[in-house]
Order: sequence, then structure tokens, then C-alpha cells
Amino acid sequence: QVQLVESGGGSVQVGGSLRLSCAASGSIYRRLCMAWFRQAPEKEREEIASIQSFSSISRRTWYSDSVKGRFTISQDNSKNTLYLEMNSLKPEDTAMYYCAADSACDSITGRLRTPKYWGQGTQVTVSS
Repeated sequence: QVQLVESGGGSVQVGGSLRLSCAASGSIYRRLCMAWFRQAPEKEREEIASIQSFSSISRRTWYSDSVKGRFTISQDNSKNTLYLEMNSLKPEDTAMYYCAADSACDSITGRLRTPKYWGQGTQVTVSS
């Protein structure tokens, strides 16, 4: 069983930055595929970034086109924490952001797609 708890959301102006954190518990954390999803009002939930570590120096990441170049996913295994660094924020980034995890990412795309474990979400609001 894996528990995920997000934090770091809030309100920010256009062009600003935020860093989301996701604290994970569970002994299999280091072998998990971890990802960030978001869901804006009246829109479907979308996967925006994923990461899987294969060793202390080998990691694979994936980003959606909507955040590529602006957001960075990372993880600190010593703290069992997943991060999402968000820069150059836009109003369309306003959404509830969710941390998610499962045993492995898709071997071809690197995406997580249908996670088994979810956090409760943290709200990000970008205003102009």
C-alpha cells in the first residue's frame, strides 16, 4: 500500500513559480513510477509529467506538451518525496494537481496513464 500526500499549491500571478511536493509512504517507493496529473474545472484529468528511477543515476521522465520546458518533475529518494517545479505559470495551468503512483511506467512512452495510487490533490490558481 502506498499513501501520497501533496502540498505546495496556492495562488500565484501569471509568470510566477510554484513547487509542489508529494510525500510518499510505502517500502516500494524507489521502484515506483510517479506522476503528476491535473484537472481543471469541467475538463478531464490529464497526466502532465512522470518519472521512474532505475538506479541512483538513471531516471526516465515524460512531459506533456502543455508543460514541457516550464515544469520539471524530480524526486528525492532520501525523503520519499516527489516534486513538481512549475515556472512561467499561465492562467490555463489553474487546476487541482494530483500526485499518482504505480509499479511501473509504460515501457514505450514512459507515461503512467492509469495509476493505482492517488493523493488527495492540491489546488493551483494562476491569475492575471
